[in-house]
Order: sequence, then structure tokens, then C-alpha cells
Amino acid sequence: MLKWIDVLRYANKGNLTPPNRVEKSDEEWRQLLTPVEYQIARKKGTERAFTGEYCESHEPGKYACRCCGTLLFDSTLKFDSGTGWPSFTQPVDESVVAYHKDSSFGMVRVEITCNVCDCHLGHVFPDGPEPTGLRYCINSASIVLVGGKAK
Repeated sequence: MLKWIDVLRYANKGNLTPPNRVEKSDEEWRQLLTPVEYQIARKKGTERAFTGEYCESHEPGKYACRCCGTLLFDSTLKFDSGTGWPSFTQPVDESVVAYHKDSSFGMVRVEITCNVCDCHLGHVFPDGPEPTGLRYCINSASIVLVGGKAK
């Protein structure tokens, strides 16, 4: 189970090796994604709070990267953080999420990306519920619900 100390270690010293890699040209990503999805997932955008498709969703299943299909989060680890973005306490596997120091907009945060294709997912914070204490704050445009069982 990941803790904040693990997140900081990955952000400062490097991430785990991804299970595989998916790389496409910028034009290939543009063809695959809608303009909004592209802006958020590939250009590190952020959707407005309380507007994302999965913000209020409580459907069972797994959430995959919208860009490459890698399973990232499980609905059983999703919680209502009150922040306006889908929030999770853990990824499905430590190796599928990458952590990066983000000091944009005058803040210091930890950005999270898909470790397989570099899709911008959102940020992780140390203010989530136990047992992890983590809040993975995710843009709905970066994920897709893929059903009740992992592929």
C-alpha cells in the first residue's frame, strides 16, 4: 500500500518501470482524442471542478487511461472528496502511475501521469482517507470506466 513518503520518493528519485510503453506522435494523439481530452491528457490541462463525467459517478468497475487503456484505478477505492474531481486512495498497481514534482502556478504539488503513455491524470495529495491518507485527484477526461472486471 502506497503512502505519502512513497509518492515523494518516486517524485524525487524516479518512478518504477512501467509494465509496457505506448508512444504516439502528437498528431496520432490528436486523432484519437477529442479536443478537450487532448488538452487535458496531453497538454496537462485541468477540467473545471464538478464538471467531469466521473465526478459524481458511483458505478462499479475499473478506470483505465483514456489514451492507452492501461488499468489505473478501481471504483472500490474511489471516494467523495468534495473537491469536484474523481478521487481515489490508490492506483491498481504501483507501476502504472508516475509521479512528478509540479511547481507551476506558484504551488508545489505532485503531478501524476500514466506511466505507460505519459497521459496527464491530475495530482496526488496527502489529505485522503485512511488507510493510505492519499487523494489521487483525477481529471475525468483522462480516464474511462471499463466495467466490472479487469481485462
